[in-house]
Amino acid sequence: MSAMQRIPHLYLSAITLLESYLTPLFGLGIRGYLAWVFFRSGLTKIQSWDSTLWLFENEYSVPYLPPELAAWMATATELTLPVFILLGLGSRVAATVLFLFNAIAVISYPDLDIGAVRQHYLWGALMLVLVFHGAGKLSLDTLFKRRCQ
Repeated sequence: MSAMQRIPHLYLSAITLLESYLTPLFGLGIRGYLAWVFFRSGLTKIQSWDSTLWLFENEYSVPYLPPELAAWMATATELTLPVFILLGLGSRVAATVLFLFNAIAVISYPDLDIGAVRQHYLWGALMLVLVFHGAGKLSLDTLFKRRCQ
């Protein structure tokens, strides 16, 4: 095989390696990172519930909800949906809800500095990857899909 013939072969081999092994690991990494960020935030809320209630009553301006209900809903969201995302179970739905939750958080807390806003943008973009591409091969979604076919 000549050098010119080997280039397409090497390219296709690299793409196969990427799609078969690295892309699923990258997807798992995205899910793990998002789960860690949001679950940790939920743990912070339950560690100091009085502070959480104070924030929802005085700092956050969640529209249409009483502050205590908003605090409960936010905490429940941050403690449950990251588990689904990490496992890749109902991941598109969980990522959609967390994307909306993330957007509401940015809107509800106008005093966020630019660095925090950029973090929320990153989290939102990564959640959209999950919404549009799914959890990937290393997920319960994929396992269930294969079993149902």
